[in-house]
Amino acid sequence: MGLFSQKKHFVLSGRTILITGASQGMGRGLAKICAQKGANVIIVARNIDKLKAAVEYISAAAANPQTQRFHYISADVTSAEENTRLLSEATTWNGGNPPDIVWANAGSAYPHLFIETSIETLRSQMDIDYWAAAYLAHATLQVWTKPTSNQANGTTSKASKGTEPLPRHFVMTSSVVVFAGLAGYGPYGPAKAAMRNLSDTLRSELALYNGARLHATDPLRIPKIRNHIVFPGGIQSPGLDAENKIKHPVTTKLEEDDKPQTEDEVATAAIAGLERGEYLITTAFLGSLMKAGMLGGSPRNGLGVVDTIMTGLSALIWSFVGPDMERKVWKWGKENGIGNT
Repeated sequence: MGLFSQKKHFVLSGRTILITGASQGMGRGLAKICAQKGANVIIVARNIDKLKAAVEYISAAAANPQTQRFHYISADVTSAEENTRLLSEATTWNGGNPPDIVWANAGSAYPHLFIETSIETLRSQMDIDYWAAAYLAHATLQVWTKPTSNQANGTTSKASKGTEPLPRHFVMTSSVVVFAGLAGYGPYGPAKAAMRNLSDTLRSELALYNGARLHATDPLRIPKIRNHIVFPGGIQSPGLDAENKIKHPVTTKLEEDDKPQTEDEVATAAIAGLERGEYLITTAFLGSLMKAGMLGGSPRNGLGVVDTIMTGLSALIWSFVGPDMERKVWKWGKENGIGNT
């Protein structure tokens, strides 16, 4: 899958995409590339001034300025009710049709030693880095799995010429930290790991609805639904600048060989993975290597050949890298004590 017809797996031109956490950083980069590829774009964040500036920036990149449309919604995505509201508002703005693509990208990291982090912060990290995506998935999939209005008319959900409608896509942004537990990411990593498990579970459950579309006597008249999850590493952004101010020095030491990507680099890599039809998407080679060692029961991308080769390579490399990283933390503690940020 994705070996010979890359862009057909994720069509953006003429479609509507909603992206949360899109007033800056990776989300803004994603929205710009979607605009360049002809999509109508809805961005979501809390700060209205940043949203207005982001819409101006994104719309300037439109492939077809006369026909493409852009909109912003201010919302607190850590609230289940707000996710329902923003999806409803997006549907109204989109002529009564839900967005074709929804991307749960909102998130923030509080890199700190676990036992030195307050319980309130641990909970807030779970709220923004897991629950925000879970709430949006719940609201979106409830809408997408309802039969289309065509069912009431006794017609099919296919286009007039008998072609299959384009699939809908639900995408979540996780992090490479789910593949390797690192000192200093205790508040953040578990929430992103929960997101990965949710994505695998949704992929399994969505097979039920996608199969029901082909039921002989009572087909479920909905477009096919696909879900994906993206695992970026460090991203040059205001968020990373804020993280570095509170990050423990030992975490900085562990990350010294990981060069952050720009928002455009990470967004380009993520969308390229979607166009190839991938499910688990990394944005840099190091992330791909880390992913290969932690696939477990997750579906492999494409035919699985590259992932299988990388799994063996990753196992060999991690047999050296894992102990080396633990030694670095041990040595730092021996030389500096517990330290602080």
